[in-house]
Amino acid sequence: MNTGSYVFSQLVKALDEFVFLRIVKKYDGDRYVKHFSCWNQLLTLMFGQLTGKESLRRYMVSVAQKKRITDIFKLQGKVYAFDSTTVDLCLSVYDWAHFRRAKGGIKVHTLFDLEAQVPTIFHITNAKVNDINGMDVIPYEPNAFYVFDRGYNDFRRLFHINEVGSFFVVRAKKTLKYRHIRWKRKMKKGILSDSIIRLTIYKSSHDYPSVLRRIEYYDEEKDRVFVYLTNALSLDALAVANLYKNRWQIELFFKWMKQHLNIQRFWGETENAVRIQIYAAITAYCMVAIIQHDTKTELSIFEVLETVSLVLTEKIPLRDLLCKPNDNNFNELEPSSSLKLLS
Repeated sequence: MNTGSYVFSQLVKALDEFVFLRIVKKYDGDRYVKHFSCWNQLLTLMFGQLTGKESLRRYMVSVAQKKRITDIFKLQGKVYAFDSTTVDLCLSVYDWAHFRRAKGGIKVHTLFDLEAQVPTIFHITNAKVNDINGMDVIPYEPNAFYVFDRGYNDFRRLFHINEVGSFFVVRAKKTLKYRHIRWKRKMKKGILSDSIIRLTIYKSSHDYPSVLRRIEYYDEEKDRVFVYLTNALSLDALAVANLYKNRWQIELFFKWMKQHLNIQRFWGETENAVRIQIYAAITAYCMVAIIQHDTKTELSIFEVLETVSLVLTEKIPLRDLLCKPNDNNFNELEPSSSLKLLS
């Protein structure tokens, strides 16, 4: 590899290339490699670290979030959904990703900006790792809202969110034990119950020693009752229900990623090789999110993704493709990817 730097080439002399190549041979790291060997990749990564270069993925996430920043919910703070998805891997190839008896996989824990509609934080672990452990990597921001599904009922971690001045909305478990402190009497349509509670089980009350708000909401569209817990004691109850209702956007992102993520062995069979492919998919998503914003198209991000995937080799001006009415039939993942705000 031509390092392009005399100083860097002198630093590299401190490495024992023979030992490194012996390890590569032991684990067959250069299998399928034609040009960019493990040694070249190592030098490239070290050069980037020493020069303080940030990753393309982080850069694209930052640009997409800044360009698409908006204040749809009017809460004077950002709104995020946090969840994880499991990416299945062939156990006979990726034996390090053992998940179940005859199944391999990794888990992608993701923090998703619900207003900008872009993922911001990614934490990749073995699929065996419990979802709630992913909450520990979230860089909580004061006054921001974090929306969780039922699997994140960890009261010690939820109380930490409260202590740092952030807010959470989490779907309650049916087994929750509590006592009512006070009720709200006048409620809007769809709100069945709105009360302040305290947890009564010793461990739960020890982990979350403060009061919580419990809201029951009837979703006419799904004909279901949802129960939420939140530390946002003064927020309108419908606004709380609305925050949770919009967490489906992260599910939509996961569905797109898993449909289009085709793990290729020619990248290698190591965990790092799989991570690179996931990061490439995330970078592609952010790139399209930026294009969707800049072209001011009326198409959703997922409609743009579907459109460009069909015409990548065509000679069509991108702005014309996205901004002019056409007869394309989009294979949408959901009826609409725009925010659904409750009245």
